[in-house]
Amino acid sequence: MPVAVTYPGVYVEEIPSGVRTIVGVATSIGAFVDYFAAGPMNKAMRILSLADFENQYGGLDIRSEASYAIQQFFLNGGTEAYVVRVASATKGNAAVAAAIGLADTATSSAVLIATANSEGSWGNNLRLDVDYNTTDPSTQFNLTVTEITLVNGLAQIIATETFRNLVIDPTNASDVMAVVNAGSQLITISEVSTGKRPAQTGTASALAPDLAKLLKADTMDVSLGATKIGTLAGLPDPPFTMASLAAILQSQIRTLGGLGNATVSVVGPTSSNAYLVAKTGTGKWSDYLAFSDAGAGLAFKLGFDKSAFNIQQYTVGGIAAQAQTLPDGKNQQKGDDGKWDPSASGDASGVATAVKGDSAKKTGMYALLDVDLFNLLCLPVTANLPDDQALAIASAAESLCTDRRAFYLLDVPQQASSRDKVDAVMNWLSSYATLRSKNAALYFPRIDIPDPLNGFRARPTPPSGTIAGLCARTDGTRGVWKAPAGTEATLAGVQKLEYKLTDLENGVLNPLAINCLRNFPIYGPVCWGARTLNGADQMADDYKYIPVRRLALFIEESLYRGTQWVVFEPNDEPLWAQIRLNVGAFMHNLFRQGAFQGQTPQDAYFVKCDKQTTTQNDINLGIVNIIVGFAPLKPAEFVVIQIQQIAGQILT
Repeated sequence: MPVAVTYPGVYVEEIPSGVRTIVGVATSIGAFVDYFAAGPMNKAMRILSLADFENQYGGLDIRSEASYAIQQFFLNGGTEAYVVRVASATKGNAAVAAAIGLADTATSSAVLIATANSEGSWGNNLRLDVDYNTTDPSTQFNLTVTEITLVNGLAQIIATETFRNLVIDPTNASDVMAVVNAGSQLITISEVSTGKRPAQTGTASALAPDLAKLLKADTMDVSLGATKIGTLAGLPDPPFTMASLAAILQSQIRTLGGLGNATVSVVGPTSSNAYLVAKTGTGKWSDYLAFSDAGAGLAFKLGFDKSAFNIQQYTVGGIAAQAQTLPDGKNQQKGDDGKWDPSASGDASGVATAVKGDSAKKTGMYALLDVDLFNLLCLPVTANLPDDQALAIASAAESLCTDRRAFYLLDVPQQASSRDKVDAVMNWLSSYATLRSKNAALYFPRIDIPDPLNGFRARPTPPSGTIAGLCARTDGTRGVWKAPAGTEATLAGVQKLEYKLTDLENGVLNPLAINCLRNFPIYGPVCWGARTLNGADQMADDYKYIPVRRLALFIEESLYRGTQWVVFEPNDEPLWAQIRLNVGAFMHNLFRQGAFQGQTPQDAYFVKCDKQTTTQNDINLGIVNIIVGFAPLKPAEFVVIQIQQIAGQILT
C-alpha cells in the first residue's frame, strides 16, 4: 500500500518481489509399525539412528520383524524414520505397564504409585531410591529412578534420573507428580495421599540422636534378609559426632561375614538434622540390612528398629525386596509384554488388529496421521501373518499411503506356506490382485541376515526395510528420480537370498511387476527391479516405474506445501504470475539437477496458471487452477546390443 505523503521530501517504500521459494520435501523417511520391547504405545516417534532405536525401543527382538527391518534400513543408508509400537489387541493378551506403590513410614500404606512410562516387562528393571538428604530432611525427599539390566544377579545401569527436594502437595511447585511427570522418561507418578512422603530406601535411622546417651556397652544384631549375620560387640568409645559414629558402625559391620562392602553414611544438612543410612554394597537388589536388639540397645537409641521399612530399593513391577512390605498389594503390578504371536494358532487376529489400528483413535499404523511427513511405509509383520490378516493390513496400508502421498513396500505373507518359490509368489499375487497399486511395490525373495540374538545364524527376513534403506541411499546420491536398482543397488548386511533366481525366472516375474533380488558375482546381492504393483506389462499404467511414481509424489507434496500462501490471495493475473514464477522456479531447479527428460526446459516441464486454466466461473467459486506437467526419466530396463559382422572390402 502506498505511503501517505504529507510533507515535501523523499519517501521510501518496500515492494514485495513476489518470490516465495518452494523447498523440496524429504523423500526417504521410513515408517515402521510392529511390536517392540519398549517405547511409547501407539505413538509415532522419530529416530535418527540405530542407536536411537535401541535406546527408545530396546533394539532387536526375535518377536519383532520390524526390529530387524529397522536395523537393515539404517545399515543400507536410511537416516530418519518413525516407529510405532503396538501390542496385541486381544483381550487377555494385552501388554501391561509395571507399577508399584511407595509406602508411608507411619501408616504403612501407599502414598505414591510409580508406573513405567510404557507397557512391557522392561519396566520390571526400574528401581526407585528415596532419601531425605534435602534442604529440609523433615518434610522433603529425593527420588532417584534407575533403569538396570541384571547380569548374574548384579546390576548394570542403563539410565538414571534424579529429582530433588520433592513434596506431595499439588499446591506446591515442588510437588512430586508435577516435577517427575514433566521430566521423567522412565516413570509416571500418581499421588494417593498428600502431606506425607514415602519411606527411604536402604536402612535408615531416625534423625540425629543425643550422642551422649550412647553407651560403650550398647550392642545390636545385624541381619541380612531373614538371616542373622552377627552382633556388634559394642561401641569402643562413645562418639562425639555423627560422622565418627557412622565410621565406627561401618567398620564393625564390615567385620561380619558377607558385609565387607557395607556402607554407613550420614545424610542431612546439619549435624542436628541428619540421619544414618546403611547399605549392603553387594549390588544385589534383594539384599538389605536390618538392625535390632532385645532391649533399649543401640538399634533402639538410633531409631534403626523399623524392620518393616528396611527397603533396599523400590522395584517397579512389584518384584519386592524381601523387607519391602506394602499392604496395598493392588498397587504392585508386574510389567508384561503381552502375547505377540502372528501365527494362525497363536494371536494372529490380535496382532493384525493392533498393527492396522483405528483411524479414529489414531492407533496402530494410523498413529502416523500425527506425523508431518513419511515416505516409505514398511510392515514386515505381514510376512508372519495368515493371508487374510495380511491382506487386511496391506489394503489399509495402501489406502493410508495414497492419502499421505507415501509409498508402501509390501512383504509377502509366508505363514500359510513359503512364497520363496517363483510359482508360489506368482500364485499369491494372482489371488490377491486387489493389492495392485501405483503407491506400492513388491520384492522377491526374502533375504537372509545374520541374527545377533541367535549366534549370528542366518534369519530369513522380509526385504522391505532393506529396500527402504536402499531408496534412501539412492535418493541421497542420485536423486529420487533414479531407480533404486542396478549393480550399484547392493544390499548391505545380506548373507544370501532365500531363492536364487535365473535370468529366465526373472523374465517371468518382471512383467508381472514382481521386483527381483538377484545375486551376481563380484556385486553380491542387488536389487534388480523397479516396478510399482501397477507396473505389470498388461496394465500399461502411467506409473509403471517406482522412480516415476516417487518423483510425482515428491513434486505433489512439495507443491502442496509450497503453495499454501496462495489461499485467500486475490484471484487474478498478479497472483497467477507469482504462481507461475515460484512453481516454475521449483521445476526448473529439478530440471537442472537432471530429474526430467529433454534438453530444454520447454521439453522437460510446463507450468500453466492463467485465464485459460482458471475461468471466471472458477474465480466466482474461489478456485485457482494450476497445471504442472513434467517429462519423467524412465529407467533403461532392457539394454539391447546389436552386433553385426562387417564384410571385408574387395580391392579393385
